[in-house]
Amino acid sequence: MTQSEIEDYIREFNDVQSAENFGYRFFFVGEDHLIPFVSIADSDNEYDSVSNLNRDGIFRINIGVGRETFQSLTQRFDSEAIDYTAVNSFLPHPDYSSQHFICILNPSGENAETTKTLIAEAYTLAAARLERKKLAREKSNSNTPDSQ
Repeated sequence: MTQSEIEDYIREFNDVQSAENFGYRFFFVGEDHLIPFVSIADSDNEYDSVSNLNRDGIFRINIGVGRETFQSLTQRFDSEAIDYTAVNSFLPHPDYSSQHFICILNPSGENAETTKTLIAEAYTLAAARLERKKLAREKSNSNTPDSQ
């Protein structure tokens, strides 16, 4: 699966917006650009070179999944032994694993389909988070003295 195919797949979801910064493409649900549900990096930068993305044709997809999914994909890893340059292997994200982000370099074969499933999960979680924020704002606004 190419980087372009993955980006096209992500854009098929409703209300997806993207932004670029530091060599990453970030994907968000709606205008709430606080936490991306997926990001894609295709080159090293001063903050992140652990995956050696400057290799020809190498890119990394970072996906924010649920706790159970994260644990099922990463339970076999000892943080000391992770090779973040490994291609086509699901790994805990080198910096954001505590937020349940996994990553994979150049997914292919069965892992390409699994990547799409994980992206769909991440999108669903992000859309639900945005909906909760909207409801909380509406509730807060309805409790103000001006609204009574």
